Amino acid sequence: MGMTTSLLTPRHGAALGLLAIIPALVYAIGRPSLAGYVAAVNIVIIFGSLYIAMQPVEGDLHGSDDDSHEST
Repeated sequence: MGMTTSLLTPRHGAALGLLAIIPALVYAIGRPSLAGYVAAVNIVIIFGSLYIAMQPVEGDLHGSDDDSHEST
């Protein structure tokens, strides 16, 4: 049974991006330079940023029908 995109939350999509670490680590192991390890660290930083950015916002008033915030 496959997962449709409507069942995939943004945070789970960001976590799915962690799969990009596999080729980065393979590259890091196969090369003598630090480039692969730097790429792997960058992937983890990007994942962490996306995961934090996509958490639900409490007290979000965007789109509310309350007119008390508008000036007349």
